[in-house]
Amino acid sequence: MLPSLFISHGSPMLALEPGASGPALARLAAELPRPKAILVVSAHWESADLRISSHPHPETWHDFGSFPAALFAVQYPAPGDPELAAQVLELLKADGLPAQLDSQRPFDHGTWVPLSLIYPQADIPVVQLSLPSRQGPALQTRVGHALASLREQGVLLIGSGSITHNLRELDWRAGPESIEPWAKAFRDWMIEKLAANDEAALHDYRQLAPHAVRSHPSDEHLLPLYFARGAGGDFSVAHQGFTMGALGMDIYRFG
Repeated sequence: MLPSLFISHGSPMLALEPGASGPALARLAAELPRPKAILVVSAHWESADLRISSHPHPETWHDFGSFPAALFAVQYPAPGDPELAAQVLELLKADGLPAQLDSQRPFDHGTWVPLSLIYPQADIPVVQLSLPSRQGPALQTRVGHALASLREQGVLLIGSGSITHNLRELDWRAGPESIEPWAKAFRDWMIEKLAANDEAALHDYRQLAPHAVRSHPSDEHLLPLYFARGAGGDFSVAHQGFTMGALGMDIYRFG
């Protein structure tokens, strides 16, 4: 059975400059059975309610600015999967979670950037599930639980965000050995609570974790972690690291 994954997707430039994340994702692809399809909750599809992408051939959306032209030329032409989208809709509704299909949604960079490194052939169908970010961690845990059975059917469930995400405090010249102590303290606390399976503390991280608000001024980049955890099994760290001093690049495996 496939695990679920939390992937810190970093800057969009990860697609061109994968650093240590590229080999880590390639190792995961080599270790895992080939998925039948992939379902991604991306930090870059915030919504008021739950929405599921259902276009059979989603476009690659370059939802950013001020990056090199080479990045805007990158395409990730994976097919969509309308049948999987319909199944996700039914599983959510069966759990009392209202949702709707979205036939227009393209792949945002929270989806195509990490997938371009883990499955560069873009030949596995991909569906995105939106992130009702104002409803917090508990909803994402519940959504993960509702969709966990898809892992047994060969669907790889991915939460794509960042273990720390404060863009105002990044040092764009810092090397990978440069880590801000406050960012490390937050990341280490999260790992400790994930390893202990302390759901109450994890859901209340903004009050309990050190430097929580500094690490996540808003929490949309952390919430996909709760989806992956809710959908998965035993926690393990697949990769640890930071870029630009304070942007966490950790990858976690559940199951």
